[in-house]
Order: sequence, then C-alpha cells, then structure tokens
Amino acid sequence: MKPSIRCAAMARPGRALLAAVLLALPGVESPARAETPVVLAPHRAVYDLTLVAVTGGDTISASGTMTYTVGDACSAWSTQQQLKLQTVSRSGAVTEMVSDYATLEAKDGHNLVFQTVQTANGRPASRVMGEATMTPTGGEIRYTQPTAHTIGLPAGVLFPMAHTRAIIRAGEQGKASLAPVLFDGTGEDGAQDTYIMILGWNHPPSASPFPALARLPSGRVHVAFYTASSHDMRPDYEIGMRYFANGVSDDLDMDFGDFRMHGTLRSFTPAPEGHRC
Repeated sequence: MKPSIRCAAMARPGRALLAAVLLALPGVESPARAETPVVLAPHRAVYDLTLVAVTGGDTISASGTMTYTVGDACSAWSTQQQLKLQTVSRSGAVTEMVSDYATLEAKDGHNLVFQTVQTANGRPASRVMGEATMTPTGGEIRYTQPTAHTIGLPAGVLFPMAHTRAIIRAGEQGKASLAPVLFDGTGEDGAQDTYIMILGWNHPPSASPFPALARLPSGRVHVAFYTASSHDMRPDYEIGMRYFANGVSDDLDMDFGDFRMHGTLRSFTPAPEGHRC
C-alpha cells in the first residue's frame, strides 16, 4: 500500500504520497513442495496521520487521515483510497489536499484500470486516468487523462496488489530484500523502481489491538521508490510499515524529504463473507 497525493512541499509529489529484480518464477513443484498461496484480505482500514519531524523546506505542520478499502471482485481486486492532508507553511498558509485513488486490478496481473483525482483547497489539482496491460514480454499504459498518450512497460512490471503479494511472499521465504518494478497509476510518467528491505518476519501473536491481525505472521518492511532509469541514488519517497500476512499494514512511517509523518491504524474492518467466486 502506498499513499497517493501530489503536494508541492514533497520532493517528487506525484509519486511520493499515494506506494528490477523480480521474485523468480518458480518451476512446477510437486504437491508436497507447493507453497501456501498468499491470501490477501478484503477490508476497510482508516489511518490517522501525524507529523513526526520537519527537516527543512516550507512545511511546518501536517496532519491528516487515510481511508483504504480493498474488495474482492472474483477475477480482480478493487481498491479505493482517500487521503486528506492539511499542511501549514512558514508563512501561515494552510493547504487542504485531498486525493481519491481507485483501481481495478486483474488477479492474473494482466490488467490495471486506474484513476487518481486530487484537489487543493477544493480546487482541481490533477487527474490521472487510464488502463495498463501486461503480457509475459512486456506491456503498455494507455493514459486518457491528463492527456491521451501511451507508455511502454518492460517485462515483469507488477501492479499494486501483486507488489504487496511479492513483499509478503519474500518475507515468508526469509528473504532480506527484493526490487520489483511497480506501476500503480498515481503518476503520468510510467513505472517506478522500488527497493524493499524486509526487517524480519515474525510468528504470531503480534502486539496489535486488532484480534484479526494479532493472530497473523507479520514483518517490518521499508520501501523506497525511485524514478525509473534514473541515476539518482536518492529515493523519491520512502515508507516503512508493518505488513501482516493478509496484506494489511499498520504503523506507517512516511518520509517526504522535508518532513516525516506517522500513520496509526485507527480502525480495521474485514469485509463480510459474501458469495464464493
């Protein structure tokens, strides 16, 4: 999960606030050696965001909330994220940023429909819309907003839910790092390089106030996002979080360069059991 909002105070706002060496594709395994699949949980989560530190720039205060909903549409995952962020500049100017981000991601990794709409103080700030497709040899993004254009994707690019699954799978396998290429639809300039460090994978119980999460394995991860093909070793944006085995995250640490914020999971609601696909 990666927050998605554009804000002038951030080092690379388009990709900063919204979240390649790929995991090797396994060969055919016998049933005795087959891995347990990563089962992601449809849910609704609400986070409170608070300012942790300011290291420079114009922002002196920031607070906000983020609501994240994942739905199981049988052959696809639907996600909706609303991020509300209030910042105060050194001059005292207050900015209310709102980002509404939605995707429909095919579970086979072949298709992603995306939309990101952002406002600043109630006025339209940006809109990114389109559809991405992937094949074993590569793919393309067909943007319809803000302008109609097409960008190619290299083989192996992951969409957001597949990116989450890759992180959890690596944690379960005891890996310390991975670096998949990600396309999430939060910006109009294509895919991003990511580098993930997995700081241990722990058996339950965990110190979580939510019983449905406390009984699951979990691990602390750090994700850095980079401009694709850039020679700049500095990440555009970094986020640390605890991931549970079902794809739910809590205890977020978000580094925007000039300031850092902490996200606390205020509420977690698993989706009710519905029809079986």
